[in-house]
Amino acid sequence: MNASLNEKLRAVKWGEYNINKLFSKIQVNSLKYKTKDLPSKITENYCLPALTAGIENQGLNNYVPYDGATVLKNVISISANGANTGATFYQSREFTVLQDAYAIQWIYNDNALTANQFLFITSCIAKTIYGNYEWTNKAGWERIKRNTIFLPQTSDGKIDFDFMESFIAELEAERVAELEAERVAELSAYLTVSGLDNYELSNDEEDALKNFQSLKWDTYNLEKLFGKATRGKRLKGDDRIAGTLPFVTAGEASEGISAYISNEVEVFEKNTTTIDMFGSAKYRNYKYGADDHVAVVHTETVPMKASIFLTAAIHKAAHTGKFDYGHNFYAKDADALDIQLPTKDGKPDYDTMTALISAVQKLVIKDVVLYADRKIEKAKTITKH
Repeated sequence: MNASLNEKLRAVKWGEYNINKLFSKIQVNSLKYKTKDLPSKITENYCLPALTAGIENQGLNNYVPYDGATVLKNVISISANGANTGATFYQSREFTVLQDAYAIQWIYNDNALTANQFLFITSCIAKTIYGNYEWTNKAGWERIKRNTIFLPQTSDGKIDFDFMESFIAELEAERVAELEAERVAELSAYLTVSGLDNYELSNDEEDALKNFQSLKWDTYNLEKLFGKATRGKRLKGDDRIAGTLPFVTAGEASEGISAYISNEVEVFEKNTTTIDMFGSAKYRNYKYGADDHVAVVHTETVPMKASIFLTAAIHKAAHTGKFDYGHNFYAKDADALDIQLPTKDGKPDYDTMTALISAVQKLVIKDVVLYADRKIEKAKTITKH
């Protein structure tokens, strides 16, 4: 929190209030579920977050059916058991109380609290009760309701709701700015380390783009270019041992990486291309293992950016809809695959492929670099002031 906000907290007038003069405990229907029997993720029938003692996810770590539950929203929850008794949270979304916790509601219906005001008061309650109760002295409502909290006051002695609203809004804006600055710094560092901070096209890159329509193309067979493709070997899910080696299977999610393993499997080199059972090709810039629904094309001796171009050409030729669950793409299909490539002197023109991919990469990254530069300059200006 910056000095300006701290100064505002020191300058404001504060008044004392008993919690039960502002809030009342909410009576809820008793639910007979046991937490060990409840899902920790939403299902079709179990979709209402249920409050228990704890601080992780604001005490909402299980789900129950809506039927029979007292649905609450825009209230404050308090843990009443366990090591975190007294943990206090503003609950802005629908939930219900399951066990070892309760919820309190603002009693002045003619002066409803905003989300920011709820957050401010919640922090004031937490400051008073959290850490002052423990296992043998739990933070139940009967114990904490007469506790005193301090809230900002106006000059005429009333609760200063406007101060709470503006303070939380300013605090949130400050935190958002900090997070954005961190993200921009990380982005800038990544762009520099990866060599992507320079988006100016070289003469070769400009020429490659300018001459794209007049390029000479030829048909090349994959096996003749790179030798026979290698088929991976099956490794059942139950047999996989957790580790750090990416294990590639068929599919688009996570680029086909289904697990990270430590099994003894054939490790394929980086800068190669995989083609899955559906004919979907992907470039791999890391070492990996692969199952039997994946064919590996050995492009490792080709310059990296040319390999990326090759992968696109392979994908275009293989991913045509011809291959599916009933008709898989195998390594033998990779060997028979013909692809279209830029050609020069009767050979694949890897220099042109490299220049094209490099040019496209720079054009795509240009707006990102300029965005990062603008944000960094803005941060420098703010720092100077």
